[in-house]
Amino acid sequence: MRKIFSFVFGLALLSLAACSNAAEPSPTPTLDPLAAQGQKVFNAHCATCHALVPETIIIGPSLYGLATRAEARVPGQSAEEYIQLSILRPGDYVVEGFSNIMIANFAKQLTNEEMNALIAFLMTLK
Repeated sequence: MRKIFSFVFGLALLSLAACSNAAEPSPTPTLDPLAAQGQKVFNAHCATCHALVPETIIIGPSLYGLATRAEARVPGQSAEEYIQLSILRPGDYVVEGFSNIMIANFAKQLTNEEMNALIAFLMTLK
C-alpha cells in the first residue's frame, strides 16, 4: 500500500512540475477606447475582405502586421498616412498579386470619427 501511495504521490509531483514549466499564454493587449471603436468599424466594414491572421486571404490581403509594413511602404510617409491614403485612394496602393477591387468610395461610408478609430485600430496590427 505504501508503494502505491509513493507512486501516486510521485506522479502528482511530476505533473505539477510539468505544469509549472508550461509556457504562459501571452495576454491579448487591451485596446484603448479609440482603437476598440476602430475594431468595431473593421469588423463591420473590412473583415469581409481582410483577415487579421498571417497568410490568410479572404478577398484582399491579410492585414496582419500592417502597421509594421506601412512604416516602410512609401518613403517619407508615416504608417498612419499610408493607411489613411490606402483607404481614401485604394487604387494608389494595390498590393502586388491583388486586383484593384476595393470599393473606391469606401471612405465616404465612414464618418471622420470612424475613420480615425479605424486607423487607430489598424495601427495596433504590428
